This record gives sequence, structure tokens and C-alpha cells, in this order.
Amino acid sequence: MDILRSWNASTLLAMALMLVAAGLLVLGLSMARRLRSQGRSRQVVDQALAARAGGATSAAPQADGGQGRLAAAARAADTFGKRLSEGRLADALLAAEDRKLVDMAGYANPGTARSRFVLIRFGLAILLPVAAVMLDLRQHLPDMPLGAFVAAFVGFAIGYMLPKWIVQRRLARRRRQAADELPLLIDLLRLLQGVGLSIDQSLQVLVKEFGQVLPVLSFELRLASELYVRGRSREQSLARLATGFDNDDLSAICRLIAQVDQHGGAVQEPLNRFGERLRDKRRLELKEKVGKTTVKMTGVMIVTLLPALLIVTGGAGFIAVLRGLSRMGGM
Repeated sequence: MDILRSWNASTLLAMALMLVAAGLLVLGLSMARRLRSQGRSRQVVDQALAARAGGATSAAPQADGGQGRLAAAARAADTFGKRLSEGRLADALLAAEDRKLVDMAGYANPGTARSRFVLIRFGLAILLPVAAVMLDLRQHLPDMPLGAFVAAFVGFAIGYMLPKWIVQRRLARRRRQAADELPLLIDLLRLLQGVGLSIDQSLQVLVKEFGQVLPVLSFELRLASELYVRGRSREQSLARLATGFDNDDLSAICRLIAQVDQHGGAVQEPLNRFGERLRDKRRLELKEKVGKTTVKMTGVMIVTLLPALLIVTGGAGFIAVLRGLSRMGGM
């Protein structure tokens, strides 16, 4: 009874979090064991089929055993994340805004990216509070009841928001890269239209031939072309590119492509004017950036060079004044 009375609220909260983490660990291990058994049975079936076909691929699983285990672990994690994203906690772990962020982040397989996002958020939201409570009990505020609660809350908040912050940073980097690629896209589109290609042919050439120089925009144009082939209109297929990057110039070029595809007409002159306007805008932005950099460098020069300049120019005078004062004091 004395031991029970000596426990405080922080100790009880830490034990509760550890029990929850242990239960979730047991659940994850059971699911991993089940998936591993399924993978083994599938591997046995594949080996039997390969042996019946002639044994040409029977040595491949043995040679790639390590890679096979990693792939099986990745598949198990993706399956668990998919179940979480489709379960009762789906709205809490993957809201509509988070789903849009993951879809716009440029992952090759959006479904797998969503599953891993949910799995990482779920794992961090459990592990970080436990780690924060353990550190709080060992180092900070061990006797305060609210100390463990605050540590658990901070750990949960960081674990819940950290995947979203990472995806937002990736999306911001893609938006900046898309803005940098836009002038080249306009010039290439104008050249392709000048040689007599249609809008659809020009977009196909941009996707296939200029994927290395336009990695972000070629990826988005490929998705738009796939939607257009499946029956969407040109405006609907370009809606993701027009609205997902928060770029007015990109939205304008998407509207121009949709109008030309729908109504026809010459597109070289509008693209030329649009490219000139965009280059003028970029030139003004660069001038503004240079001006800001100049102001920042002025502050750096004041902090670093002004003390040295004062020492060089006024050092002799200060020394003479100090000597004179010392002589007057000696008299």
C-alpha cells in the first residue's frame, strides 16, 4: 500500500502510455507475423512454379534474400498503413487537407505514399509521447504531476505534425522548382507549336523528351495527359496543375492551353508575349532580391567592419587620451 501511495500522477501516466505502446507493439508483431507467413507461403508457391517451369528462377530468391526480406517488411508496413487509413482513425490520421498535400507532393505512387504517411504519423504519435514522458521522469520535473502530461502532449503534437511538416516542405520545394521551370516550358511549347505540332503532340514531346530538364512540370503534364486520354476534357485534366501550385502564371498558361485546344487558333504570339512578360517579372524579382541582399550585407559590414575601422582610425587618439589622463593622474 505504501508503494501505491507513493506513486504520483506522472508515474501513472507513464505506465499507462507504456501499456498502450506495449499493446500496439503486440498487435503490430502479430500482424507482421501473419503477413510474414503469407509471404513465405507465396514464396513457396512461386518456387514450386519456377521449378516446374524449368528451375530458371529458383536461385533468385536465395540470392536476393536480404532484399526480399526488406521488400516483405515494406509491403507489411504499407498494408498496415492502408488498414489504418481505411479504419476508424482514417479521418484523424489523414484529413482531406493532408490527403491533398500528399497527392501534390509528387510521389510516384500516391496510394503507397498515403499509407506510409498514416503509418509514420501513427507510430510517431505513440512513440514520441512515451519517449518524452520517460525523459521527463528521468531529467525534468519528476515530482510534478503536470510535468509528464505536458511532456506527453508535446511529444504527441510533434509526432502528429512532423510528417505533415515534412510533406509541406517537399511541396514548397516542388512549387519553387515549378516556378523556375515555367519560362523554359513556355519557350519549348512555343517552339513545338512553331514546327506545326498540335497541343497534344507538344505535351507528349515535353513529357517524353524533356523530363530531365522539367522534372516537376513534365510529371504533372504526364498525369494531365493520362487524364485526358481517359476521357477528361483538357481543362479538367489541367486543373491539378493550374490550382495545385498557387502560381498565377502557371494557371494562366493552363487556361491558354485549354482555350487553344478547344477553340483552335495561333498560339505562338500569345506564348511569346506571355514569355516576355514572365521574363520581365523574373527580372524585377531578381532586382528586388539583389536589393534585399545589399541591405543585409550592409548590416553585416556594419557589424564586422565598423569595430575594426574604429580601432584603426581612432585607436591612436584613444591611446593618446589614455596616456594624457594617466600622466595627469600621476601628477
